[in-house]
Amino acid sequence: MKIRIINRSHHALPTYATALSAGMDLRANLDAPVTLPPLGRALIPTGLYMALPQGYEAQIRPRSGLALKKGITLLNTPGTIDADYRGEIGVIVANLSAEAFTIADGDRIAQMVVARHETVAWEPVESLDDTARGDGGFGHTGM
Repeated sequence: MKIRIINRSHHALPTYATALSAGMDLRANLDAPVTLPPLGRALIPTGLYMALPQGYEAQIRPRSGLALKKGITLLNTPGTIDADYRGEIGVIVANLSAEAFTIADGDRIAQMVVARHETVAWEPVESLDDTARGDGGFGHTGM
C-alpha cells in the first residue's frame, strides 16, 4: 500500500524494525529536549503529515520497551488518525514513573499501525439475539 506523506522532520520516514512488525516507529521532531516530570504529559511533534486512503486509519500506540523500562506511555491510546486529517501527527506522551524522563530529537516515542476499518450503518431493532454470555460484563468470568 502506498500512502502520500510529507516529511518536515529532521529524520527518515517511519520504518518497520523487522520484516514482520505491524507497527512503524515514530520519532520525536524537536528543536530542544522535552523533560516530562513524574505524571507529566506533553504533545510531541513528529514533523509528519499524511493522506490515508478512505477506509483506513493510523493507530498510534505505545512502545512496549519504554512502557516497561521507563513507565512511558501514550494517552488516548490507541490514538486514531483519520483518513481526512491533514495536520501534523502529534503524540501525547505521558510519564507514569516516579522519575523525570527526557525526550530528545529523534527518539523513538511511539509506533504507528495502519489498519483497515469499516463504516457502520446502524440498524435500529427492538431486541438482540441471546448468547451464553448475555449481559455479563466486567469481571463476569471471575478471576
